Amino acid sequence: MTPRPIALGGTELIAWRLDQSSFAPTWDSGEGAYRVGGRWNSKGVRAVYCSLDPSTAILEVAVHKGFRALDTVPHVLTAVAITDPSSVHVVDPASVPNRNWLRPGIPSAGQQSYGDELLRRHRFVAIPSAVSTKSWNLIFVASLAAGSYFLKFQEAFALDTRLHPPA
Repeated sequence: MTPRPIALGGTELIAWRLDQSSFAPTWDSGEGAYRVGGRWNSKGVRAVYCSLDPSTAILEVAVHKGFRALDTVPHVLTAVAITDPSSVHVVDPASVPNRNWLRPGIPSAGQQSYGDELLRRHRFVAIPSAVSTKSWNLIFVASLAAGSYFLKFQEAFALDTRLHPPA
């Protein structure tokens, strides 16, 4: 059963992530972000990117891989419970130094440095998604947030086939 968000009477803050099945066992390693950097982290920082709803997690992957990959390559949807929601630092979009950082595009060194500092200071960082601007992502470094989250479940992901129709 899909857990209800806190706003709908749920009792847990759940973060969502979509990974290729082969990477599901190491979902919180931050390996991809470590190797190449990300929107909110420099190369060498093991940031784990999640979303605060499963739809945004799916869109975050689809924007990079496309719906074809989500339709033809096995993926796993991961649900993670945050044990103390008050440990989440919510970034006020108005406080971000450069508004372009919240838009799609290649991240700048300043943006990554800003994110690195947020990740050093806070166990979890909630920040608006560039893919779905009314949605939120949750980012953390597993070694710094150890004991503050747990794996709730993982399940095979199946894309709605209408998102990858025949040509």
